[in-house]
Amino acid sequence: MRLLRLAVLLAIWGGLFLAAVLIFFTWDMPRADAALARQRRPSVTLQSSDGNLLATQGDLYGETLRLRDMPRHLPAAILAIEDRRFREHFGLDPVGIARALYRNFSEGDVVQGGSTLTQQLAKNLFLSSERSFRRKVQEALMALWLESRFSKDQLLEIYLNRVYLGAGAWGVDAAARVYFGVSARRVTLPQAAILAGLPQAPSRHNPRSNPDGATARGRDVLAAMRDTGAITEAQMEAAIEEMQIPPRPSRNGGWFADWIFEDVPTKFPDSRDLVIRTTLDRRWQQAVESRLAALLDREGAAARVGQGAVVVLDVESGAVRAMAGGRDFRTSPFNRATDARRQPGSTFKTFAFLAALERGASPGDAVADGPLRMGGWSPSNGHWRTRGSVTLEEAFAQSVNTAAVRVMQQGGGPRAVAEAAHRLGVEGRFGRDASVVLGTGEATLLDMTSAFAALANGGRRVTPFGMARIEGVNLAMPAMPQVVEPGTAAQMRRMMQAVTARGTGRAAAVPGVVTGGKTGTTQDYKDAWFIGYAALPGGTVAIGIWMGNDRNQPMEDVRGGTLPARLFREVIEARLSGG
Repeated sequence: MRLLRLAVLLAIWGGLFLAAVLIFFTWDMPRADAALARQRRPSVTLQSSDGNLLATQGDLYGETLRLRDMPRHLPAAILAIEDRRFREHFGLDPVGIARALYRNFSEGDVVQGGSTLTQQLAKNLFLSSERSFRRKVQEALMALWLESRFSKDQLLEIYLNRVYLGAGAWGVDAAARVYFGVSARRVTLPQAAILAGLPQAPSRHNPRSNPDGATARGRDVLAAMRDTGAITEAQMEAAIEEMQIPPRPSRNGGWFADWIFEDVPTKFPDSRDLVIRTTLDRRWQQAVESRLAALLDREGAAARVGQGAVVVLDVESGAVRAMAGGRDFRTSPFNRATDARRQPGSTFKTFAFLAALERGASPGDAVADGPLRMGGWSPSNGHWRTRGSVTLEEAFAQSVNTAAVRVMQQGGGPRAVAEAAHRLGVEGRFGRDASVVLGTGEATLLDMTSAFAALANGGRRVTPFGMARIEGVNLAMPAMPQVVEPGTAAQMRRMMQAVTARGTGRAAAVPGVVTGGKTGTTQDYKDAWFIGYAALPGGTVAIGIWMGNDRNQPMEDVRGGTLPARLFREVIEARLSGG
């Protein structure tokens, strides 16, 4: 009786202890049935103007596929590298655990895991990535529940459709589309091997950021498939020969994509997946980024130019065709085209001359170019030799400071200059003294380029935009109100053409192409600008260029008429030649 009583007590206390242990491990576990519902961030997919993938944001899911929809080598690759005994075990694999323990003990480090594919699925679907004994127990319990609830084929399908494979892609179909541009229905054996190598370390084996690592891991997968009998030695060798990563576009418009992503929540506040066709032209983007990088690496390095930015706008609509916010998006994603406010230098004279023309002046009118003193301030003319007087057109073309100040006075003073700039879309507060005409305020490159685009299109205000279509439906273009009389805009274009024909922007001239613009250089060569337009066979574009350094270090004699004007010409020539 005593032994029986002791056995009963032990059973009761043992049961209570076991119940306490189970409560400890399961009290905060999620409901398994609820966790199977897909929880994800809405995805936004950006396409270039010709429909090619530009960028994605959020959780990207592809088509939900059944095993019969996939080529047989895709699930075979996953099982060979992740869980060879998947069909035999019950959710936990004692053989695999023992093998991993022996290998780790032999190596003196954790070099192999013992988790089954079902355990990985449990972790991905229900649990956090916390590394603790308690979470591993929860993972095991969830794996047992999954094995009791679903068949092996169903578990494998769920895994293949839900596993994270890097670059925001969840599931093999989304990953196949992101990395190879095809559906998972059509992946080749080498592609399947690369995809199967991703679950272990999606970032480290990402084909886009680490193609060598991805192919090396893919070869490991192929060897595992050979060892399991999924493929033959000959098939493995052939797949290794064929294995390659599609080249990542070297010019991918990362700054432009970020600019669009910032605007998406405001324009589309409802949470839903979006596929947006943008205005970005890959040929313009290629020309802009390649020529900017080349110039900064060569002459720019010698002249201590650290950064540059370029914007290309369609003057008839305001569509952004290209945008480079720096020399290399991967090392510096800060967008100097949209977010950096810099002194625009003499490009700001454009608004002073516009204000004067609107008050009745003409490009052929004479203006004095001699020394000028206003209180304690006396603007310098640099290398310009005084002629006594010049026409407004010549003063604009040669960027004569003293003449520009006098033109500003004719046009109504600093207030009129600021008003003209605001009317054309340049945001900011500008000084009320005479130095404002020399660009002592601050503005963004995008704003300045849109202002010049308005003068190029006949005086209609340009609001830059980057979204063209969503779900195949065209979006409404921004309004383009007439803010400058067409005749006055034509006079401004005449003066801007003089800049590239015989003035400070001669380096921007392109043979056979009508061009015009304005140079700008700030004190101590801290900023150099060229903003202009070009009438091309496909339509007129405005191109804005800025060069300088992020911390305002001076450059070596870099003026708006040197490297920025030259880059303007090189970008246009590259676009015309298709290079």
